Amino acid sequence: MQQLTEIRWHARAGQGAVTAAKLVAETALELDQYMQAMPEYGPERMGAPIQAFTRISPEPIDIHCNIDNPNVVVVLDETLLDIVDVTRGITDDGVLIVNTCSAPSAIRERVGMKAGRVATIDASGISLATLKRDIPNTPMIGSLAKVTGLFELDAIKTHLVRTFGKKFSQDVIDANVTSVSRAFEEVSVG
Repeated sequence: MQQLTEIRWHARAGQGAVTAAKLVAETALELDQYMQAMPEYGPERMGAPIQAFTRISPEPIDIHCNIDNPNVVVVLDETLLDIVDVTRGITDDGVLIVNTCSAPSAIRERVGMKAGRVATIDASGISLATLKRDIPNTPMIGSLAKVTGLFELDAIKTHLVRTFGKKFSQDVIDANVTSVSRAFEEVSVG
C-alpha cells in the first residue's frame, strides 16, 4: 500500500458495516499503518440506510471528515443500489464491492459505472451458511482484502480471533473466520 486508501461502506443498520469499518482500520493499525474509522448515522432504526468510513495510510492522516471520493466502496445490501448513489464520487480507478448473487458485469450496468473495477460476492449466502444469520460484514471484509490487496488473509483472521475472542464463543469466532476465508476465495471481479 503506497498511498491513502479511503473506503466508504453502505449498509442498513444492523448489518455490521460500522463494525467492519472498525475491524479493517484496526487490522491496518496492527500492520503499523495509520487509520481512521467512523460511522455516519443518527437515530436510525434497524434497517435504515447508513454509511461508515475507513481511511488507511502509511503516513499520518490529517483529514478528519467523511469520505467524498473513495477508492473503495463496499455495499453490504444490494437493495441500496436502487435508493442510494453508491458510486457517487468514486475515483476513476476505484473499486465497488457488492453483496449480491449477480455477476460484476450486471452490477456495473445497473449502477452505470464506466471506469474502475466491480466485484461481487454472495456475502449473505456465506453468512447464512457459516453464521446462521444474515450479517454479511465479515465476508465483505474477506472480499475487500482479496480485491484490494490491502491485507493478507491471515492478518484479517488473526485480528478477528483477537477481537472477537473478547466477547464471542469459539463457535462464533470460527464461523466468522470461515466466512472471511470463503469470501476471499469466492469473490468475483469484473
